[in-house]
Amino acid sequence: MKIATVAGTRPQFIKAMMVSRAIRENHDEILIHTGQHYDLNMSQVFFSGLGIPAPDYHLNTCPGSPGQQLGRMLSGLKDVLDKEKPDIVLVYGDSRSTLAGALAASRAGIPLAHVEAGLRSHNHSMFEEFNRVVTDHLSSILICPSEIAVSNLQREGFTCIINHGELLSMENVPDRLTSSQVVNVGDVMVDALFYYLKEGIDVSLPGGKQFHNSREYLLATVHRAENTDNKERLAVILESLVTAGENVIFPVHPRTAQRILEFDLQAYLRHPNVDAIEPVGYLEMLWLIKNARKVITDSGGVQKEAFILKVPCVTLREETEWVETVERGCNRLVGCDRQLIIEAVKETFDGDWSGCPYGRGDASSLISRLLEGFYCSG
Repeated sequence: MKIATVAGTRPQFIKAMMVSRAIRENHDEILIHTGQHYDLNMSQVFFSGLGIPAPDYHLNTCPGSPGQQLGRMLSGLKDVLDKEKPDIVLVYGDSRSTLAGALAASRAGIPLAHVEAGLRSHNHSMFEEFNRVVTDHLSSILICPSEIAVSNLQREGFTCIINHGELLSMENVPDRLTSSQVVNVGDVMVDALFYYLKEGIDVSLPGGKQFHNSREYLLATVHRAENTDNKERLAVILESLVTAGENVIFPVHPRTAQRILEFDLQAYLRHPNVDAIEPVGYLEMLWLIKNARKVITDSGGVQKEAFILKVPCVTLREETEWVETVERGCNRLVGCDRQLIIEAVKETFDGDWSGCPYGRGDASSLISRLLEGFYCSG
């Protein structure tokens, strides 16, 4: 079986790393890098020290408008899929690369598997919501990270639910799958996090800096367009970091750095409470989350990693796909409200971090088995 994996962002590379290990034990895989994260610190750093396979194709979709970048991805993916003729296309998450992979597979008549299917924020103004909904409805295998994700798909009319939507195990993986089947395997990012926690996180942080540990700092990440591309929202977030009254470590996403410059908000990064650093690699980020007193973020992946690492999270959004973290009292949704941000930073969270609703850390092996079962049914 030949599988074409499409990835283009930092989280997708980590997910692909784990699944690729399982797939390549018995099957051929072609890794296609769309180039969505073209900045060196947002892409290439992830191919160093993590065992991520080097991409077989790099589409080099240079910076441009979202429409321009999507068009270049579609053109490049068409050429690769026409040449390689894979049996299945595998995509991850909700990025522009996800949508491009889904559309290219549909155009080529190749079955599509979507990892992280069924996630919904119910905020239809978010381009990520559009990407994930379209991708799900083009997919032959909808690979969900949680029971709530399965429930979302059931409400949208999907009826072929494996194992009643409960978490799958290796003992009850079906030998054969038909089209448009929904399955809960848990979250691939849990696989990665468990793997590196077991191996031990031994990292060198940027510039040789010695950061605070023992929960003596806040970790902040901001990258979503609704927060970075709006001057007022971005200013409120940065001001809240400054006035939180604690040390804040802030790895600055390239888009965020560009907007801070455009909006003339650099003074916030020079404040003594804020340690603004370059983007860090995956292991460095895990170290920073693990040792933070709290995390302030608009990232879906960071919310989930903070939960697994038992670190309270303050989310700079009005909604989240990872609703379990909010229901358990481990995550606060504060949007861009200065008062709510400061209150959540100071509040003591009485959360339930026991257990993990996102699987056992074997999602990658389950995905490989499911793809094989679908292929054998073809």
